[in-house]
Amino acid sequence: MQFINRLRQIVREESGQDLLEYALLVALIALVAVGAVTAAGTTVQGVFTNIAASIPA
Repeated sequence: MQFINRLRQIVREESGQDLLEYALLVALIALVAVGAVTAAGTTVQGVFTNIAASIPA
């Protein structure tokens, strides 16, 4: 119950709204970063697979 009261107090305060906006912004940046690393990882894996395939055993 104390947690809910504290959460309500944060939502009512303007500084709490600023904190929420920053948290959402950080979450969005993290999501984009994970997506970019995943896409780049797939591409890099393909490059190394092609290199490994072209090296004679």
